[in-house]
Parts: sequence; structure tokens; C-alpha cells
Amino acid sequence: MSHPADRTFDAIVLGAGPAGLNAALALGGATRRVLLLDGGPPRNARAEEAHGVFTRDGIVPVQLKAIGLRDLGRYDVTVLDTPAREIRAIGDDFHVRHEHTWSVAPRLLFATGVQDILPRIPGLRERWGHTVHHCPYCDGWPNRDAPLGILGRHQEGHHLALTVRAWTDHVVLFTDGPDELSDEQWEDLRRVGVPVVDTPILRVSGRDTVTLHFRGGDRHTLDALFLNPAQRQNSLLPELLGCEMNDKGRVVVNEHGMTSVRGVWAAGDMTGAPQYVMSAASTGLIAGISLNTTLIHAAVRNLGAAFTKSDDEAGDTQPVNVQ
Repeated sequence: MSHPADRTFDAIVLGAGPAGLNAALALGGATRRVLLLDGGPPRNARAEEAHGVFTRDGIVPVQLKAIGLRDLGRYDVTVLDTPAREIRAIGDDFHVRHEHTWSVAPRLLFATGVQDILPRIPGLRERWGHTVHHCPYCDGWPNRDAPLGILGRHQEGHHLALTVRAWTDHVVLFTDGPDELSDEQWEDLRRVGVPVVDTPILRVSGRDTVTLHFRGGDRHTLDALFLNPAQRQNSLLPELLGCEMNDKGRVVVNEHGMTSVRGVWAAGDMTGAPQYVMSAASTGLIAGISLNTTLIHAAVRNLGAAFTKSDDEAGDTQPVNVQ
């Protein structure tokens, strides 16, 4: 079954977070005609500041996205405020439905991100990005030397508690029930001075601080709470298209961002890359360049030529795995 495409592009990028924006920037700068489908606010939209961002440290995340979109203005990049609804592989092309329109391109790049799944504790989600955080590299500095809490169990809680101690000596691990820690992990926490509280948490309150209310009536007030939430893909389309997924639900890619599906790349948090703004942007750049390289090779082949190696490069591997 085919569809009359309203517009044809060299590449379609799905998602306009740091990975998608940087991929579109690389492709636009390579003179490609690009469609960027913006699926909505970035994952860190509720965060007050983004840290570890080169030349933009402390910027509000929504402002960073606005700058990224503005930078695309000089290129042949069409930005639509709509996610992809359906994708069909037809011949060598991909037909993408967004709202009631179909667009077609020979290459796709997913940067649709992940969703954080927070524990079902009343009041926690309302404080997400304000006094409840997941990344000490993003939100540790504003809370340095402050009383901080870690919400978590077993290895994840243990590792995060030990990590956050780099920003403050005042750390408490809250497990909201059985801690699931090994004897060795308990001893680790004791040695570094991190107490463990396993009393179930009834709710969370507070405006500029965060107060944990426990079963039995006790409460504990902190400057901030850190946790490592579960996650799921923000879009089912990569899996429906046949992209290989790993046991953590991430899209499997090689070092160039190529998925298991020919002509499809993925970048950013959805691939299991380190979940920092700069890391996501970097994977978007790498995937965008890799995608463009395959278009360059295809154009050269169509003219009857090829990228051949000189004699002194005969034993080297290709820098990019061409599809």
C-alpha cells in the first residue's frame, strides 16, 4: 500500500530534544532537506536549570530548546509541532504520518526520548524538577552542602547515596519499605555516614524544601530529594518498526547511532546513552553525520563512483558503516 506524500525530504528526525535538535542541525548544515517533528516539551522541561551544558550552564531547559530551534532557521529544516503517528516502510523509503499528513524520506532518525516513571507517593510528581531530582550532575551544585535525601532501594539506592555524598556530607537513604541492601552495602553506607530509613513514606510536601511524611507520624525535611526512576520509551514507533530493543527497553544502536533497521538511526536517552544534555546532543550529532554519510555514499554510487581507499589505508576499517 502506498500513500501520496505531501512532502519529500532527505531525512525525517523524530523528536526535538537535544539529540533531535543537534541531528537536525548537522543535517541542515549538510544542505539536506529535513523534517523535524517536535513531539512536545523536553524531558527536563520542569527542571529550573540545566547544568553541565557548554556555554549555557544554568540555562532554563525550555530556553535551551528555543535557542536550538532558532539555530535551525538558516537551514532547510521544516519544524512541525506534532509527533509522528505512524510509520510505514515502503520500498527504500519511510512514509511518516503526522496528524493527517504523510511525509516521505529515505532515512529516519529517532530522538523521541524516554518517560520517567516516578514512585506512586502522593506529592512526589508535583515537586519533580523543583525539589525532587534524578541527576546530581544537573542539580547537585544548587544543593551543595545541603541536607539531601535519596529515595531508592538495593543497588540503585546504594550507588546514588554514595554518589551524592560528593556534593554534601548530609545524606540520608530512604527506602520506603524493605531496603533490599546486602550486608556489604549496609556496611558501605555505615562507613561513609549515610543512615538508612526504611519506614514507608505516606506523602511528600513542601514548597522550597521537601518534607517526607512517614507512617507513624514522623517527618523529615530536606533541601532536595534524589532518585533514579524507572523509565519507558516515549514512543512505541521504533519497536513497531522492528528496531532491536535491549533487556532494559532501550533501542540498540552501534557507535554511529545505527539501529538494526536499515535506514534508521536513534540518538539520545532512548538508546541508553548517558542521560545528560550534552551526551544527548553529542549522540544526535554523531547519528546525523552518520546518516548524512550514507546519503553521500549513495549519491556517489549513483554516479558510478565509490569511496576507494589508498594503498596505505588498505588495512584500515571504514570510519562509518555505510548502509
